[in-house]
Amino acid sequence: MFWYHMFFGLVYWTYAQFNRSDSVNYFNKAKYSWRNWSDSFAEGADFVEWMAFPFVRWFGFNYDMMMFLTTWLGFWGFVYFYLFFKENLRFNPKFEGWDAITIFMFLPNMHFWTASLGKGAVIFAGIGFLVYGLSWPAKRPWHIAFGSFLTYMVRPHILFAILIGMGVGFVLGREKVPIYQKYLVVFFAIGMSVFVYEDLITYLGYDPNNLIDSFEEESALNAQRLSSAGSGVDMNSYSMPMKLFTFWFRPLFVDSPNALGIAISFENALYIYMFSKVVRKDFITYIKQAPAMVKMSAVVFISISISMTFVMSNLGIIIRQKSQIMYFMLFVVVAFMDWQKTNRIKKRGEIFNRIVEEERRNRELAEAESG
Repeated sequence: MFWYHMFFGLVYWTYAQFNRSDSVNYFNKAKYSWRNWSDSFAEGADFVEWMAFPFVRWFGFNYDMMMFLTTWLGFWGFVYFYLFFKENLRFNPKFEGWDAITIFMFLPNMHFWTASLGKGAVIFAGIGFLVYGLSWPAKRPWHIAFGSFLTYMVRPHILFAILIGMGVGFVLGREKVPIYQKYLVVFFAIGMSVFVYEDLITYLGYDPNNLIDSFEEESALNAQRLSSAGSGVDMNSYSMPMKLFTFWFRPLFVDSPNALGIAISFENALYIYMFSKVVRKDFITYIKQAPAMVKMSAVVFISISISMTFVMSNLGIIIRQKSQIMYFMLFVVVAFMDWQKTNRIKKRGEIFNRIVEEERRNRELAEAESG
């Protein structure tokens, strides 16, 4: 997987030679704009420049070297998501006979947008570290701390959603833990959410003192921008289900804006197929008794998806942004498939035990009659 991801680093580097790329701006600002390293320490794009600063200024890294260094950082996101999947599932779910987790780890769009000098690689690595740490918090505090730091500095609202999801999942999960630990986690999640709330609202471009009016103003501006955006999608008039469908599964083949969109359509078709796996009656039964990590993933996926549908209206931006959260949806799906397989095995075992027990009784009756 390492060389596969580094190959996509080369693909993105080639793409950036002929197309406008934010990676060039990040490199140039790190090299020329900031006087001191500490000056660039801030949330959002500045943080990417803060990370690049010492390598560019002190170690003499050029643009190409920085591209592949951050590609390497993005690779660790896949490593920790893979470990997160593996240690939270009993079986290897199959997709048409192929290992589903392996397929998920090699989705091209996921690698393309996490293989460059930019926010995509940094936050994907941060989320990977974070969810891996949350699988076993007591033994992985450094993973949680490092992952939280990267996630918050790039996109505070993502950390906000993960903290809420962690609290909900931990309280409602089926794991038997002392009640005081559940309350500690809830209070921690609430406290951190309050701490990042104002930064989150400001980061999204809203006024924390007048949230409703600023939200309506931003929505109107987004609608105006669509008139000049070639890949724009006017979602203001969409219902919530249609907004979510657009965010999760578009572009599809019929509305792909370019060749890249057509390639991504195949990946979106896979998402639709996997999502259809949870459209079952027993999914409600499962989610009620699901472990904490599954409930956390479901809350994170739904909450971030809903929030992004109000601020995203360009297919190009949607394609990039959703790569940060689609693994949460896929994890819920394969965890559900894992639960279904476990139940099938249990039922087979119960049937086998009944047959064995019936044969034993028949044998005892036959021996008693012959005696």
